[in-house]
Amino acid sequence: MWAPGEEVAKLTYFGLYALQHRGQESAGIAVSNGSQILVFKDMGLVSQVFDETSLGSLRGHIAVGHARYSTTGASVWENAQPTFRATGHGSIALGHNGNLVNTAELAELVAAQSTESSGRATRVAATNDTDLVTALLAGQTDEDGRPLTVEQAAPVVLPQVKGAFSFVFMDEHTLYAARDAQGVRPLVLGRLERGWVVASETSALDIVGASFIREVEPGEMIAVDEEGLRSTRFAEAKPKGCVFEYVYLARPDTDIAGRNVYLSRVEMGRKLAAEAPADADLVIATPESGTPAAIGYAEASGIPYGSGLVKNSYVGRTFIQPSQTIRQLGIRLKLNPLKEVISGKRLVVVDDSIVRGNTQRALVRMLREAGAAEVHVRISSPPIKWPCFFGIDFATRAELIANGLTVDEIGKSLGADSLAYISIDGMTEATTIPKSQLCRACFDGEYPMPLPDPELLGKHLREPDAAGGRHGTEQPSVPDVDGVGTLTAGVGGTDALRRP
Repeated sequence: MWAPGEEVAKLTYFGLYALQHRGQESAGIAVSNGSQILVFKDMGLVSQVFDETSLGSLRGHIAVGHARYSTTGASVWENAQPTFRATGHGSIALGHNGNLVNTAELAELVAAQSTESSGRATRVAATNDTDLVTALLAGQTDEDGRPLTVEQAAPVVLPQVKGAFSFVFMDEHTLYAARDAQGVRPLVLGRLERGWVVASETSALDIVGASFIREVEPGEMIAVDEEGLRSTRFAEAKPKGCVFEYVYLARPDTDIAGRNVYLSRVEMGRKLAAEAPADADLVIATPESGTPAAIGYAEASGIPYGSGLVKNSYVGRTFIQPSQTIRQLGIRLKLNPLKEVISGKRLVVVDDSIVRGNTQRALVRMLREAGAAEVHVRISSPPIKWPCFFGIDFATRAELIANGLTVDEIGKSLGADSLAYISIDGMTEATTIPKSQLCRACFDGEYPMPLPDPELLGKHLREPDAAGGRHGTEQPSVPDVDGVGTLTAGVGGTDALRRP
């Protein structure tokens, strides 16, 4: 966000609230007042990390915020974002939505860059791919060894970054945003009365009162400062947006590539009803991700739609481990059946996807215990058979229930009377986006870009190995800071502090 005269930290905070569904492990905000960058981040939900005191300390006119869902690197404070690095001209803070596939290669580039500048490669606690990109942007030099500015470094670094990425980053004076050539993850540009906003979804623009202008194009970098907005291209656009955004990941009130997500999900339900009818008394959803598709299924089938499950909206990620008794109750902490609604009924239960099958298995059992006469499970996406390397932490192929089992066998495993999925073409048609412009790799195994060898992929690629080192090479560090619950900053910025 770039907005002189606005409380950018608070606006960013509410924008992150709107995007909390995209990441619930840690949250952070970086702010610049024109002379220094200040970062505050911690583990937990946005509401747990920030309060009036911390937001009041983040003063400036440029801000970058992030809510993390880990796909490379463990879920620890050191990997929380925005990442921070000192540069030859000041500092940089960066947030990343997506996942890179050439992390090992980038680690080698950072090590070489570090060795050239200091004579030795030093170690840092972060093990995510985001910090590597931040280090590369911070450490670029020209032929004479003079440091490049962030804006000069970006056209050099971004073409070397492979995978899915929507970056928002900043130096002391300028806000930047960049999207990979395939545009796998969404990124949109909005206008405030006195500034500009870049966000992962249009719903975040709505929350902060920004008007939608356009999407950041695949392969495009934009920069915003006191001189206005400017755009450059670092790669040729080859659109391959993630279809799973329409199925599950994005908020239903978001628009992607001109198509509303809610309408796409309702249409998936309609097509699912046509492809996989069921003789039943009531259609219910697995709230809330299955609700739009369940509404579409009920509309197309003529079977009444009802609320058969109650969701506890106040259950988020928790650091308190459940007791054995609670653990045995499975998903009842979040979902509980309305016995009076479902008892004696033949149910169609609509959900958005099945990964391992554990949730659906517990759900079917719960519905039968509540008196359901029949349980017919309908899924508004095809069977997931391939892992995602572009920002969704799907299991390995061996863990995916759709590998090695037929649909009927999966249904029996869940304890359902029947199971059916939407076809891949039906799902695609519901988005109204051409097949050629969608990544459907988790369903069909056709990845939108070349992948490295399997040993160079994976969430824990850069975690310490058995010998105590890291996979790949080490990268230069920024000073470790042990916080006491306050924010400090010097000229040029500081890294984030922890809460006590």
